[in-house]
Amino acid sequence: MAQSTETTDWVSRFADEVIEESERRAPGKPVVVASGLSPSGPIHLGNLREVMTPHLVADEIRRRGYEVRHLISWDDYDRYRKVPKGIDGVDEDSFKEHIGKPLTSVPAPQGSPYPNWAEHFKAAMIESLAELGVEFDGISQTEQYTSGVYREQILHAMKHRGEIDAVLAQYRTKPKPADQKKQQAKQKPVDEAELEAAEGSGAAAEDDGSGSAGYFPYKPYCGNCEKDLTTVTAYDDDSTEMTYACTACGFSETVRLSEFNRGKLVWKVDWPMRWAYEGVVFEPSGVDHSSPGSSFQVGGQIVGIFGGKQPIGPMYAFVGISGMAKMSSSRGGVPTPADALKIMEPQLLRWLYARRKPNQSFKIAFDQEIQRLYDEWDRLDAKVADGTALPADVAAHSRAVRTAAGELPKTPRPLPYRTLASVADITAGHEDQALRILSELDPANPLGSLDEARPRYDKAEAWINTHVPADQRTIVRDEPDHDLLKSLDEQGQESLRLLLDGLAGHWSLDGLTHLVYGVPKVQAGFPADATPKELPPEIKTAQRSFFALLYHLLVGRDTGPRLPTLLLAVGQERVRRLLGE
Repeated sequence: MAQSTETTDWVSRFADEVIEESERRAPGKPVVVASGLSPSGPIHLGNLREVMTPHLVADEIRRRGYEVRHLISWDDYDRYRKVPKGIDGVDEDSFKEHIGKPLTSVPAPQGSPYPNWAEHFKAAMIESLAELGVEFDGISQTEQYTSGVYREQILHAMKHRGEIDAVLAQYRTKPKPADQKKQQAKQKPVDEAELEAAEGSGAAAEDDGSGSAGYFPYKPYCGNCEKDLTTVTAYDDDSTEMTYACTACGFSETVRLSEFNRGKLVWKVDWPMRWAYEGVVFEPSGVDHSSPGSSFQVGGQIVGIFGGKQPIGPMYAFVGISGMAKMSSSRGGVPTPADALKIMEPQLLRWLYARRKPNQSFKIAFDQEIQRLYDEWDRLDAKVADGTALPADVAAHSRAVRTAAGELPKTPRPLPYRTLASVADITAGHEDQALRILSELDPANPLGSLDEARPRYDKAEAWINTHVPADQRTIVRDEPDHDLLKSLDEQGQESLRLLLDGLAGHWSLDGLTHLVYGVPKVQAGFPADATPKELPPEIKTAQRSFFALLYHLLVGRDTGPRLPTLLLAVGQERVRRLLGE
């Protein structure tokens, strides 16, 4: 039986269930969990949930001492359905001619080092999964089908096509998932970007095998043009002779299916066949599968024809990206795991997937919200360290920072992300200047090398350089704003004097924070360390006015990076000159 755990997070609960089910089905054998990904284009952060959900469960089971196989089926034998937009090296006109071919028969985008379309898009995902600490066994469906691994399963499906057709017939008059998706889209706010994994790893649009000559669950790729625009016109169970015709080029031939390896089962039959063949116990699926007639629902009835059982299959919700239109993997511009890992550490990305139940949607921030997320993560890190975090939060943190194989590499000195971003913004790539500023954050424990703040510093710098618009970047003034300085009233002049007088004695992040917030308090007759509860509301207004004045004098606009960080970045001598001393 499954080992009991003190945590009550969703991962532990699924691990309990999966271990129990695996021991019931195949005692003593490795626990098998699965994911399916179609490299039909960039594999985005919505698709990543297809991998992270079983990964986290598999990793928990490994931690308990069980042997686990996490299979990732690369659906690279799927048809090339359409040319994605916005892909470098892809010209729509020249790539349209490949529609209908297997993904592994489509050339890679121009300039790619990879042999075909599928390998090109698989490569980036494999690299990202390695950085995320995801251990898996990859299975190429092209290799499986073209080498004849599934031959017996294909012949079995053709022999039992009447039973399969009867199952599918129950749903053919019901609303299709695509129709329901359109209806759902109308009901959703347009500002909520959602990256959805297309049903069946990109095979949602595939037909179910129906045709004028009868039902056949097998789809050959044409021997002439390689496309799947084919129709099976005759099949003999005894000899396995199959005749098909291609509507694209007019080619027709008769082959022995017992010797033929250039085709595949239609998706709604292919998926349950694989459940049975691999002995899958746990495989999640997207929200499309909750509708009548969806691949997961139908597969649960078809899997028995292959002598298998449907896996435990939780539905997972969409993953959102702030400020982007709803997208799927067949469209360009969708953020991928590689894009996310350029601006955030693997631990943070793992945590986003670990802390929410699969049926809860969440957003991944590429905008200013990433700073808040990092603040939240650092607070959790501190609570875990001092033992004040809640059990479920401790569990999510543990799943983020380590796997059964060990700790993920981490930043030795994880300084606040927003501070690092501000420093990277102000210094514009000058590492010696960045090190000077960061070493002054905590004079009692100065940073000895930028490497101590890496890779977090590099992620923050990448975010500044790629996701912050040019008009929001910080450019420190070269010369004082003499007109503004001359126009200041006595109170404005006094506020600058108080700040300048205190600079030398407060030259650290904490010291400057105390100083800039304290100046308006002192001017109003209160102690610099007075708390908000001890102050009238007008002090907040005075602080905002003072901050705006400093921003104008230092960077020429109303706002900017946090003032203590900005002051450290500009340096004492330059601050004094720009503030008119």
